[in-house]
Amino acid sequence: MDLTTGYFWLDTLIKVAVVLGLVMGLALPVIYAEVKLMAHMQNRVGPYYAGGRFGWAQPIADGLKFVQKEDLVPREADSAVFRTAPYVVIMAAVATFVVIPFGPGVVARDLDLGAFYLLAISSIGTLGVLMAGWSSANKYSLVGGLRAAAQLIAYELPLLLAVLAVVIQAGTMSLNGIVEAQGAPLQIGSIQVSLPYILTGQIVSFVIFLIAMVAELSRIPFDMPIAESELTMGYLTEYSSVRFSMFFLGEYASLIAFSLVVATLFLGGYYVPWVSEAWLNAIGPLVVFAKGALIVFFALWIRSTFPRLREDQLQTMAWRWLIPIALVNVMVISFFKVVI
Repeated sequence: MDLTTGYFWLDTLIKVAVVLGLVMGLALPVIYAEVKLMAHMQNRVGPYYAGGRFGWAQPIADGLKFVQKEDLVPREADSAVFRTAPYVVIMAAVATFVVIPFGPGVVARDLDLGAFYLLAISSIGTLGVLMAGWSSANKYSLVGGLRAAAQLIAYELPLLLAVLAVVIQAGTMSLNGIVEAQGAPLQIGSIQVSLPYILTGQIVSFVIFLIAMVAELSRIPFDMPIAESELTMGYLTEYSSVRFSMFFLGEYASLIAFSLVVATLFLGGYYVPWVSEAWLNAIGPLVVFAKGALIVFFALWIRSTFPRLREDQLQTMAWRWLIPIALVNVMVISFFKVVI
């Protein structure tokens, strides 16, 4: 192996280790924030004992509890598929972080087809859910897997169309290019300003993407694939120990990844007006995470606010409302792009 190849693999391994550490390091605070915020929204105390008065160590205590549980595999299950499913889900979430830019030069891989890569890699998580539901040899798991497939197929389309509208306006599929396009100055009267896409005609795409994002994550009010009151735990019913916790880590990793994607596509990403590129590389990660935290809070807030939808309501929202509105939105954005 020559020196160039060695540097390539060393660089790749370092980036993979950084991304994995980033995902695990962010997932625990988000889990704690969810249980604590939900408690306050419901006028409860929430975590209190683990780690002191504020219960900051509760996610760590839960993780240790899962590790101590027995790892069970049903006798009739397809063992290889059953064991692999949770890792497919979490790796799909981790792979999303590879193309998210945290600064002009702070990105694991700046792909020219970054937006296409995001949409493709997010679909792999669906395969993991289907694998879990089918391989468990449990009727509740199977129904949960089928619900997840129908739901994710329905909401993948408005998600794609929302991203397509942004790509048309930016003129590039590179996420770095999309952020730079939002940083390009616009002439408004006698002044020049740089505005994120949410303020320059992409508010409809933003709302559609948020709704589709929550549905893709199967979070309340779109949690029909799990639906404890109907399906026990859906496709998770037969899982225990580390593999059970891997599904939840995958869910929160996906929530963080989608939130950072929203920040990149609609909120300007790492860009800050009148800041040089060198400084953007330094403060860019903080800016992206701050914007992403707002989206995470939104997802946590609606969990305590809305009841679960029925399956027919969920499909109606996607096929009768979101997809037609997203198609019209793409046509309008395309028209103004051509005219202007």
